[in-house]
Amino acid sequence: MGLWYTGGMFDQLLPKKREFFDAFEEHAAKTLQAAQVLLNMLKSPVDLDLRARDVDELEHAGDTITHDTMNMLHKTFVTPLDRDQIHELMSRLDDILDLIDGAAELIVLYEIKDITQEARALADVLVRSVEAVQTAVGGLKDAKNNEQVLRTCIEINRFENEADQILRRAVANLFKSKIDPLVVLKWKEIYEHLETATDRCEDVADVIQGIILERA
Repeated sequence: MGLWYTGGMFDQLLPKKREFFDAFEEHAAKTLQAAQVLLNMLKSPVDLDLRARDVDELEHAGDTITHDTMNMLHKTFVTPLDRDQIHELMSRLDDILDLIDGAAELIVLYEIKDITQEARALADVLVRSVEAVQTAVGGLKDAKNNEQVLRTCIEINRFENEADQILRRAVANLFKSKIDPLVVLKWKEIYEHLETATDRCEDVADVIQGIILERA
């Protein structure tokens, strides 16, 4: 008796390379948009409520992409990458966007008016780091991009080191200043959100490096 292909459930078992990689790229694009809005909030602190809302909408869009990707992962038998790597990569991308959203929310909740140079510097490094993340994620589709992607991952690591140095100087300057201790604590929390977001970019780079080294 012959076997008949009827589609439906069998389609879910087939590799979905394009769908997974498209999801990574779409999420990275949302994250970059959010980072750019956050940087603009700090460069020009007007209409902060509205712009924080824009960031929040991008974060919700990212959550939807993450949710859909995880569902697809559970339903797909053959995946283009190791299942744990797909899960880890999407989770770390989502962490970046969550932290950006958190920083934008804190700026509004704490009614920040006078923006520090250090905050702008951290946000600028974050944007450049997320741009590099987007480039690295986009290069995963094709193994011929391996060397370029690895170079981009090294660049992301450099951005994390740069943000870490800015954070140390920023916190030191806060405690040297004579401003209200409550303001010091507010800024310290915002700084840490910005720097931790670059840490999560480095986490993404680490996952991507692992993927490339395994398939080399």
